[in-house]
Amino acid sequence: MKMQIGETYHGFKLQESRPVKEINATAHTFRHDKSGARLLFLECGDDNKVFSVSFRTPPPDNTGVPHILEHSVLCGSRKFPLKEPFVELIKGSLNTYLNAMTFSDKTMYPVASQNDKDFHNLMDVYLDAVFFPNIYKYPEILRQEGWHYELDDPAGELTYKGVVYNEMKGVFSSPEAVLERKAQEILFPDTPYGLESGGDPDHIPALTQEQFEAFHRKYYHPANSYLYLYGDLRIEEHLQFINEEYLSHFDAIPVESSIPEQPPFTAPKAVTVEYPISSTERAGDKTFLSLNYVVGRGTDVELCLAFSILKHMLLGTPAAPLKKALIDAGIGKDVSGSFNDGILQPTFNVVARNANAEQAKKFQEVVETTLRQLVAQGIDKRLVEASINSREFQLREANYGTRPKGLGYNIECLDSWLYDAPPTAHLEYDAALDSIKNALTQPYFEKLIEKYLLQNKHSALFVVKPARGLAEARAREIRQELAEYKARLTEQEIAAIVA
Repeated sequence: MKMQIGETYHGFKLQESRPVKEINATAHTFRHDKSGARLLFLECGDDNKVFSVSFRTPPPDNTGVPHILEHSVLCGSRKFPLKEPFVELIKGSLNTYLNAMTFSDKTMYPVASQNDKDFHNLMDVYLDAVFFPNIYKYPEILRQEGWHYELDDPAGELTYKGVVYNEMKGVFSSPEAVLERKAQEILFPDTPYGLESGGDPDHIPALTQEQFEAFHRKYYHPANSYLYLYGDLRIEEHLQFINEEYLSHFDAIPVESSIPEQPPFTAPKAVTVEYPISSTERAGDKTFLSLNYVVGRGTDVELCLAFSILKHMLLGTPAAPLKKALIDAGIGKDVSGSFNDGILQPTFNVVARNANAEQAKKFQEVVETTLRQLVAQGIDKRLVEASINSREFQLREANYGTRPKGLGYNIECLDSWLYDAPPTAHLEYDAALDSIKNALTQPYFEKLIEKYLLQNKHSALFVVKPARGLAEARAREIRQELAEYKARLTEQEIAAIVA
């Protein structure tokens, strides 16, 4: 059926319908009058249907409450009181995708299926999980998924355990994760991006049940939600179901979840941090060197697309000029880069792995000298054309690896929608791509390098170097803290932990 803009369908007012020719779909944007929920429907002929419910979830601290909550809401709900409905879904569903994901500023719960009945059931389980979870009835959910004290017998050693606690201990032992975390912390000290949404193991045990519940109550309200439907489906049936079973039970409230912008730095920063290696491991050639730059806004479609192309141009192949310059200079055994545009203020980085700390100054000099040469002499137009063609091919193919195409589009939509820009901005890339193709005859990318890399003070040089015994020393500190805590407990409190 053809829907009319301004009309209300099962509580959802249609705000806009527009063709998105780049993905051969029509985008319908709705707002649910009673609850305030947003909904985007990408109508197309794809039978691999996708649904997701997402929330803007800026972390208030380093306890990992967004990540722990992502795990916990899937531990039973009002209509599905099973201890682990997620596990049961995996066993019995015909899904083509089923997951939940915590990002630095949002949490997503996506599902996909080609079977109509299965798709409906998956949607029902996930909506009930996020809006009516059992976390208020069973405090043991936080203890299981987040953290708890573990004690096998009264005379034993007290330890910390928990699904997310254990997971993040593993993550924080990786130099890549240490670099990523420290880069966010240093580049965005005054915003939620400076905090660890996944949880820092040193801070996770500070999370209380009260804080846990308060986070859900504040952010998991329909007024802070982004609902998404994609594919060849009967939209009115789904709108009716979502309205009657879920959104009609809520009234719109103001939810302050907007992401503040980090003011630019007045001077670049330089930071050295350590990551753990064993006491017997050699430390040579195990340092990570990285230059990181904050680049514009995530809602700037052309700039984001241009930087994804520039990343390939500078670092994407063995012959790429910046990669080659660093390898030829003997800095690191592997050189790569990334452009993270999934946040309000995207970042671009250059990383040399398996280097040494004393090479940091030379690393920065080679990067900056190479970039200046490219600006002065111009980038080889054959390289420019190849990089543009490579990115255009990726866009047209819409290959998102193991993720369904509809989910890839969903994440692209949130890259603008979450920051109050049109949800399809990054899907409608043709105009931006046409503009970027001026680089074939003009110094387009040279100007980007000059402005956003060479002249950019909102940047930082990171040296992430190995330290023997770091993990062992921290383990000793934690054991001491827990031993002192245990010494203050009564016999009854110890017995309660053992039980």
